[in-house]
Amino acid sequence: MSGGRNYGDPCGVARGLDIIGERWALLVVRNLLLGPRRFNDLLGGLPGMSPNVLSQRLRELTEHGVVRRRDLGPPARVHLYELTAWGRALEPILLEFGRWGSQSPQLPEGALGIDSLLLTIKVGFDPARAADLRGVYAFHIDADPYLAEVADDSVQLRRGTTAEPDATLTTDIDTLRAVCGQQMTMAAAADAGVLALTGDTDATRRLTDLLLTPFTPRNLADDET
Repeated sequence: MSGGRNYGDPCGVARGLDIIGERWALLVVRNLLLGPRRFNDLLGGLPGMSPNVLSQRLRELTEHGVVRRRDLGPPARVHLYELTAWGRALEPILLEFGRWGSQSPQLPEGALGIDSLLLTIKVGFDPARAADLRGVYAFHIDADPYLAEVADDSVQLRRGTTAEPDATLTTDIDTLRAVCGQQMTMAAAADAGVLALTGDTDATRRLTDLLLTPFTPRNLADDET
């Protein structure tokens, strides 16, 4: 990496660490797995990271072909950061690393961000249940829209919207954490007016199962990201 260490070892592991081994680099990649982000959105999702360090990591990841910057141009004049195809190839590695890391006996203080919460759906997804969970589901979390699509034997997650989801969950990040952490039920959150679940009965059941199954005690022990 520019300004970073280089192991000087031709092994693929060492060469990979030359690219993504610096502190924060993999978390930047994690927070881009669901789609492009603006600089400030990335920074907001990485508590404790300074703007200067984020700028440096984005520059290094861009130089190595893991991330690219896309300029939307006028009138928006917005710069977006997104993974390249090579960068996206890190997804299964990160999900497996999350499974491994979740078994650590040490649990640091802090709350899961929205990207980590939703990526847990992918980590805990059982392909054998794909037929039962098939559908397109929208999550509106604070100001951010996300989509989960279950088809064949996989679930795909991304930032974005669709005109006609099968079911939609609308809430804020604190409520979502409470529901996933089993401090509050979906029904209690809806009664309190901090969560809305729309769609027909079967579709809302499928959305609920898709979201909450990875957070059951059994799955937390085995599959949490």
